[in-house]
Amino acid sequence: MANKINTTEKILAQIKGLRNHLQPDEEPLLTLPGIWDGGQEKRSTACDIILTNQRLLGYYFVSFPRERIFLDALTLTKIRNMVVREKKFEPLFRELLVSEGQRKLYIRAPKQKIETLYTELRSAIETYAPMSKTSVEENVEEVVGDSGDEQVQTTSPTAPAYGRQEINTSFESSNIAIVLLFMGGLTLEIGGASLWATVGQAIGLPLCIAGFVLVFAAIVQRRQRR
Repeated sequence: MANKINTTEKILAQIKGLRNHLQPDEEPLLTLPGIWDGGQEKRSTACDIILTNQRLLGYYFVSFPRERIFLDALTLTKIRNMVVREKKFEPLFRELLVSEGQRKLYIRAPKQKIETLYTELRSAIETYAPMSKTSVEENVEEVVGDSGDEQVQTTSPTAPAYGRQEINTSFESSNIAIVLLFMGGLTLEIGGASLWATVGQAIGLPLCIAGFVLVFAAIVQRRQRR
């Protein structure tokens, strides 16, 4: 119990403003950095991934140069699927897919942190959000019988499913390829600009154009992956 209290207070002291956004009796259990893709925006967000005894949150708070806050969450009692996804050509990173009904959340982080999050999130669901009366009540439906009377029908809620998935992707569409393409384009642009200034336009201009094409291709490829 003492270790749990110390962990909670440490996280609250570390994450600025988090205390103001917690629900009654909600206690942080784990925090780690990651990329949060909640599917509600076209871009992913680098933030703190916070696991509490009630929710899984993506959160950050910045006060300078202007105040900005990001907060998105999934309720533990509503999580129905959790899968660790390993993509080919991305050996250092893993992706955790967490689904809540029709909504899908993707969390990206280094392999060790994703494994830690997967283990702790599964443990938190089993400890704080078991299949209880609350879950059953969410599956109660009103059905009109043959006599016209309303009857109550209860459907059995499904327990969360856990698993792992290997995703085979081509090297051209991997993050490594996109980074190499982008860095190669920047190198050509810088080299072309330098040669343009020292040697002449005839040599520097083609390199600048080639670099621009590579950078543009990397940006397009990155947007297509979202």
